[in-house]
Amino acid sequence: MTKYNEEFKLMVVQDYLSGSLGYRMIAKKYGVGASPLRRWVRAYQEFGRSGLTVKKKKQFYSVQFKLDVLNFMKRTGASYQDTAIHFNLNDPTLITSWNRRFLKEGIEGLLEKSKGRPSMSRKPKSTAKKQEKTMSREEQLERENELLRLEVAYLKKLKAFRENPNALFEKYKQSSPSNLNKKDFD
Repeated sequence: MTKYNEEFKLMVVQDYLSGSLGYRMIAKKYGVGASPLRRWVRAYQEFGRSGLTVKKKKQFYSVQFKLDVLNFMKRTGASYQDTAIHFNLNDPTLITSWNRRFLKEGIEGLLEKSKGRPSMSRKPKSTAKKQEKTMSREEQLERENELLRLEVAYLKKLKAFRENPNALFEKYKQSSPSNLNKKDFD
């Protein structure tokens, strides 16, 4: 959501263009900064009313386009606003962010990064298979033996539980110890 809507920007720009007050006075009158007001006026002069609109659909730019924009700005010494107008962009802050990311991260900073949490992979994790490949034949057999022992122990407990389901509860019933009632305080 934008801070200022298109109608407000248009009203402020037209008030400035009427010529009665300067940037600072208009900015103070409407409670906006002088910098955004300058950008709005320049965008309105170059692109008309469409220069003040905020695009609803996100525009994606290629890495090559971003590099061309930054190279043009570097070669000519143009400001962010002049560069934006030259490339028909109505938002010079976009170029500012590209430049900042390029200086910090290089070309990788200009690549589009996916937002949000990465989706879950549909491929099953193959860590178990990788472990088996690195284990020797003897280790694999020992692992298989261990798994078979666990399976047999589980099946024995399951069989015992099916034969007498209450045996488990009887085993773990605790009788109250008689020494709990005694007081050993001296």
